[in-house]
Amino acid sequence: MIDIMTAIQSLRPKAECVIRGTEIEWHSTDITQPTDSEIDAEITRLQSAYDSNQYQRDRATDYPAIADQLDDIFHNGIDGWKATIQLTKDKYPKGGN
Repeated sequence: MIDIMTAIQSLRPKAECVIRGTEIEWHSTDITQPTDSEIDAEITRLQSAYDSNQYQRDRATDYPAIADQLDDIFHNGIDGWKATIQLTKDKYPKGGN
């Protein structure tokens, strides 16, 4: 879940602030504090981007370890390795589950 601080850091990367509960204590007098609606929109945008890349996180945990992949290449060649990797790619396709 994307939080307020993550959204603020995305909107104003050089800003300094403290979040206390839902209150924002703004310390950057030279940087305009984002509005609540800007923060809410950024949270929605960042969460959507995070959610749309779930397949990448699923694949990363499902792929064999690099040492196992190298062993697969040694024993089965590149085509055998590609077949092994393709199983995970098919299991977790881009763009959805």
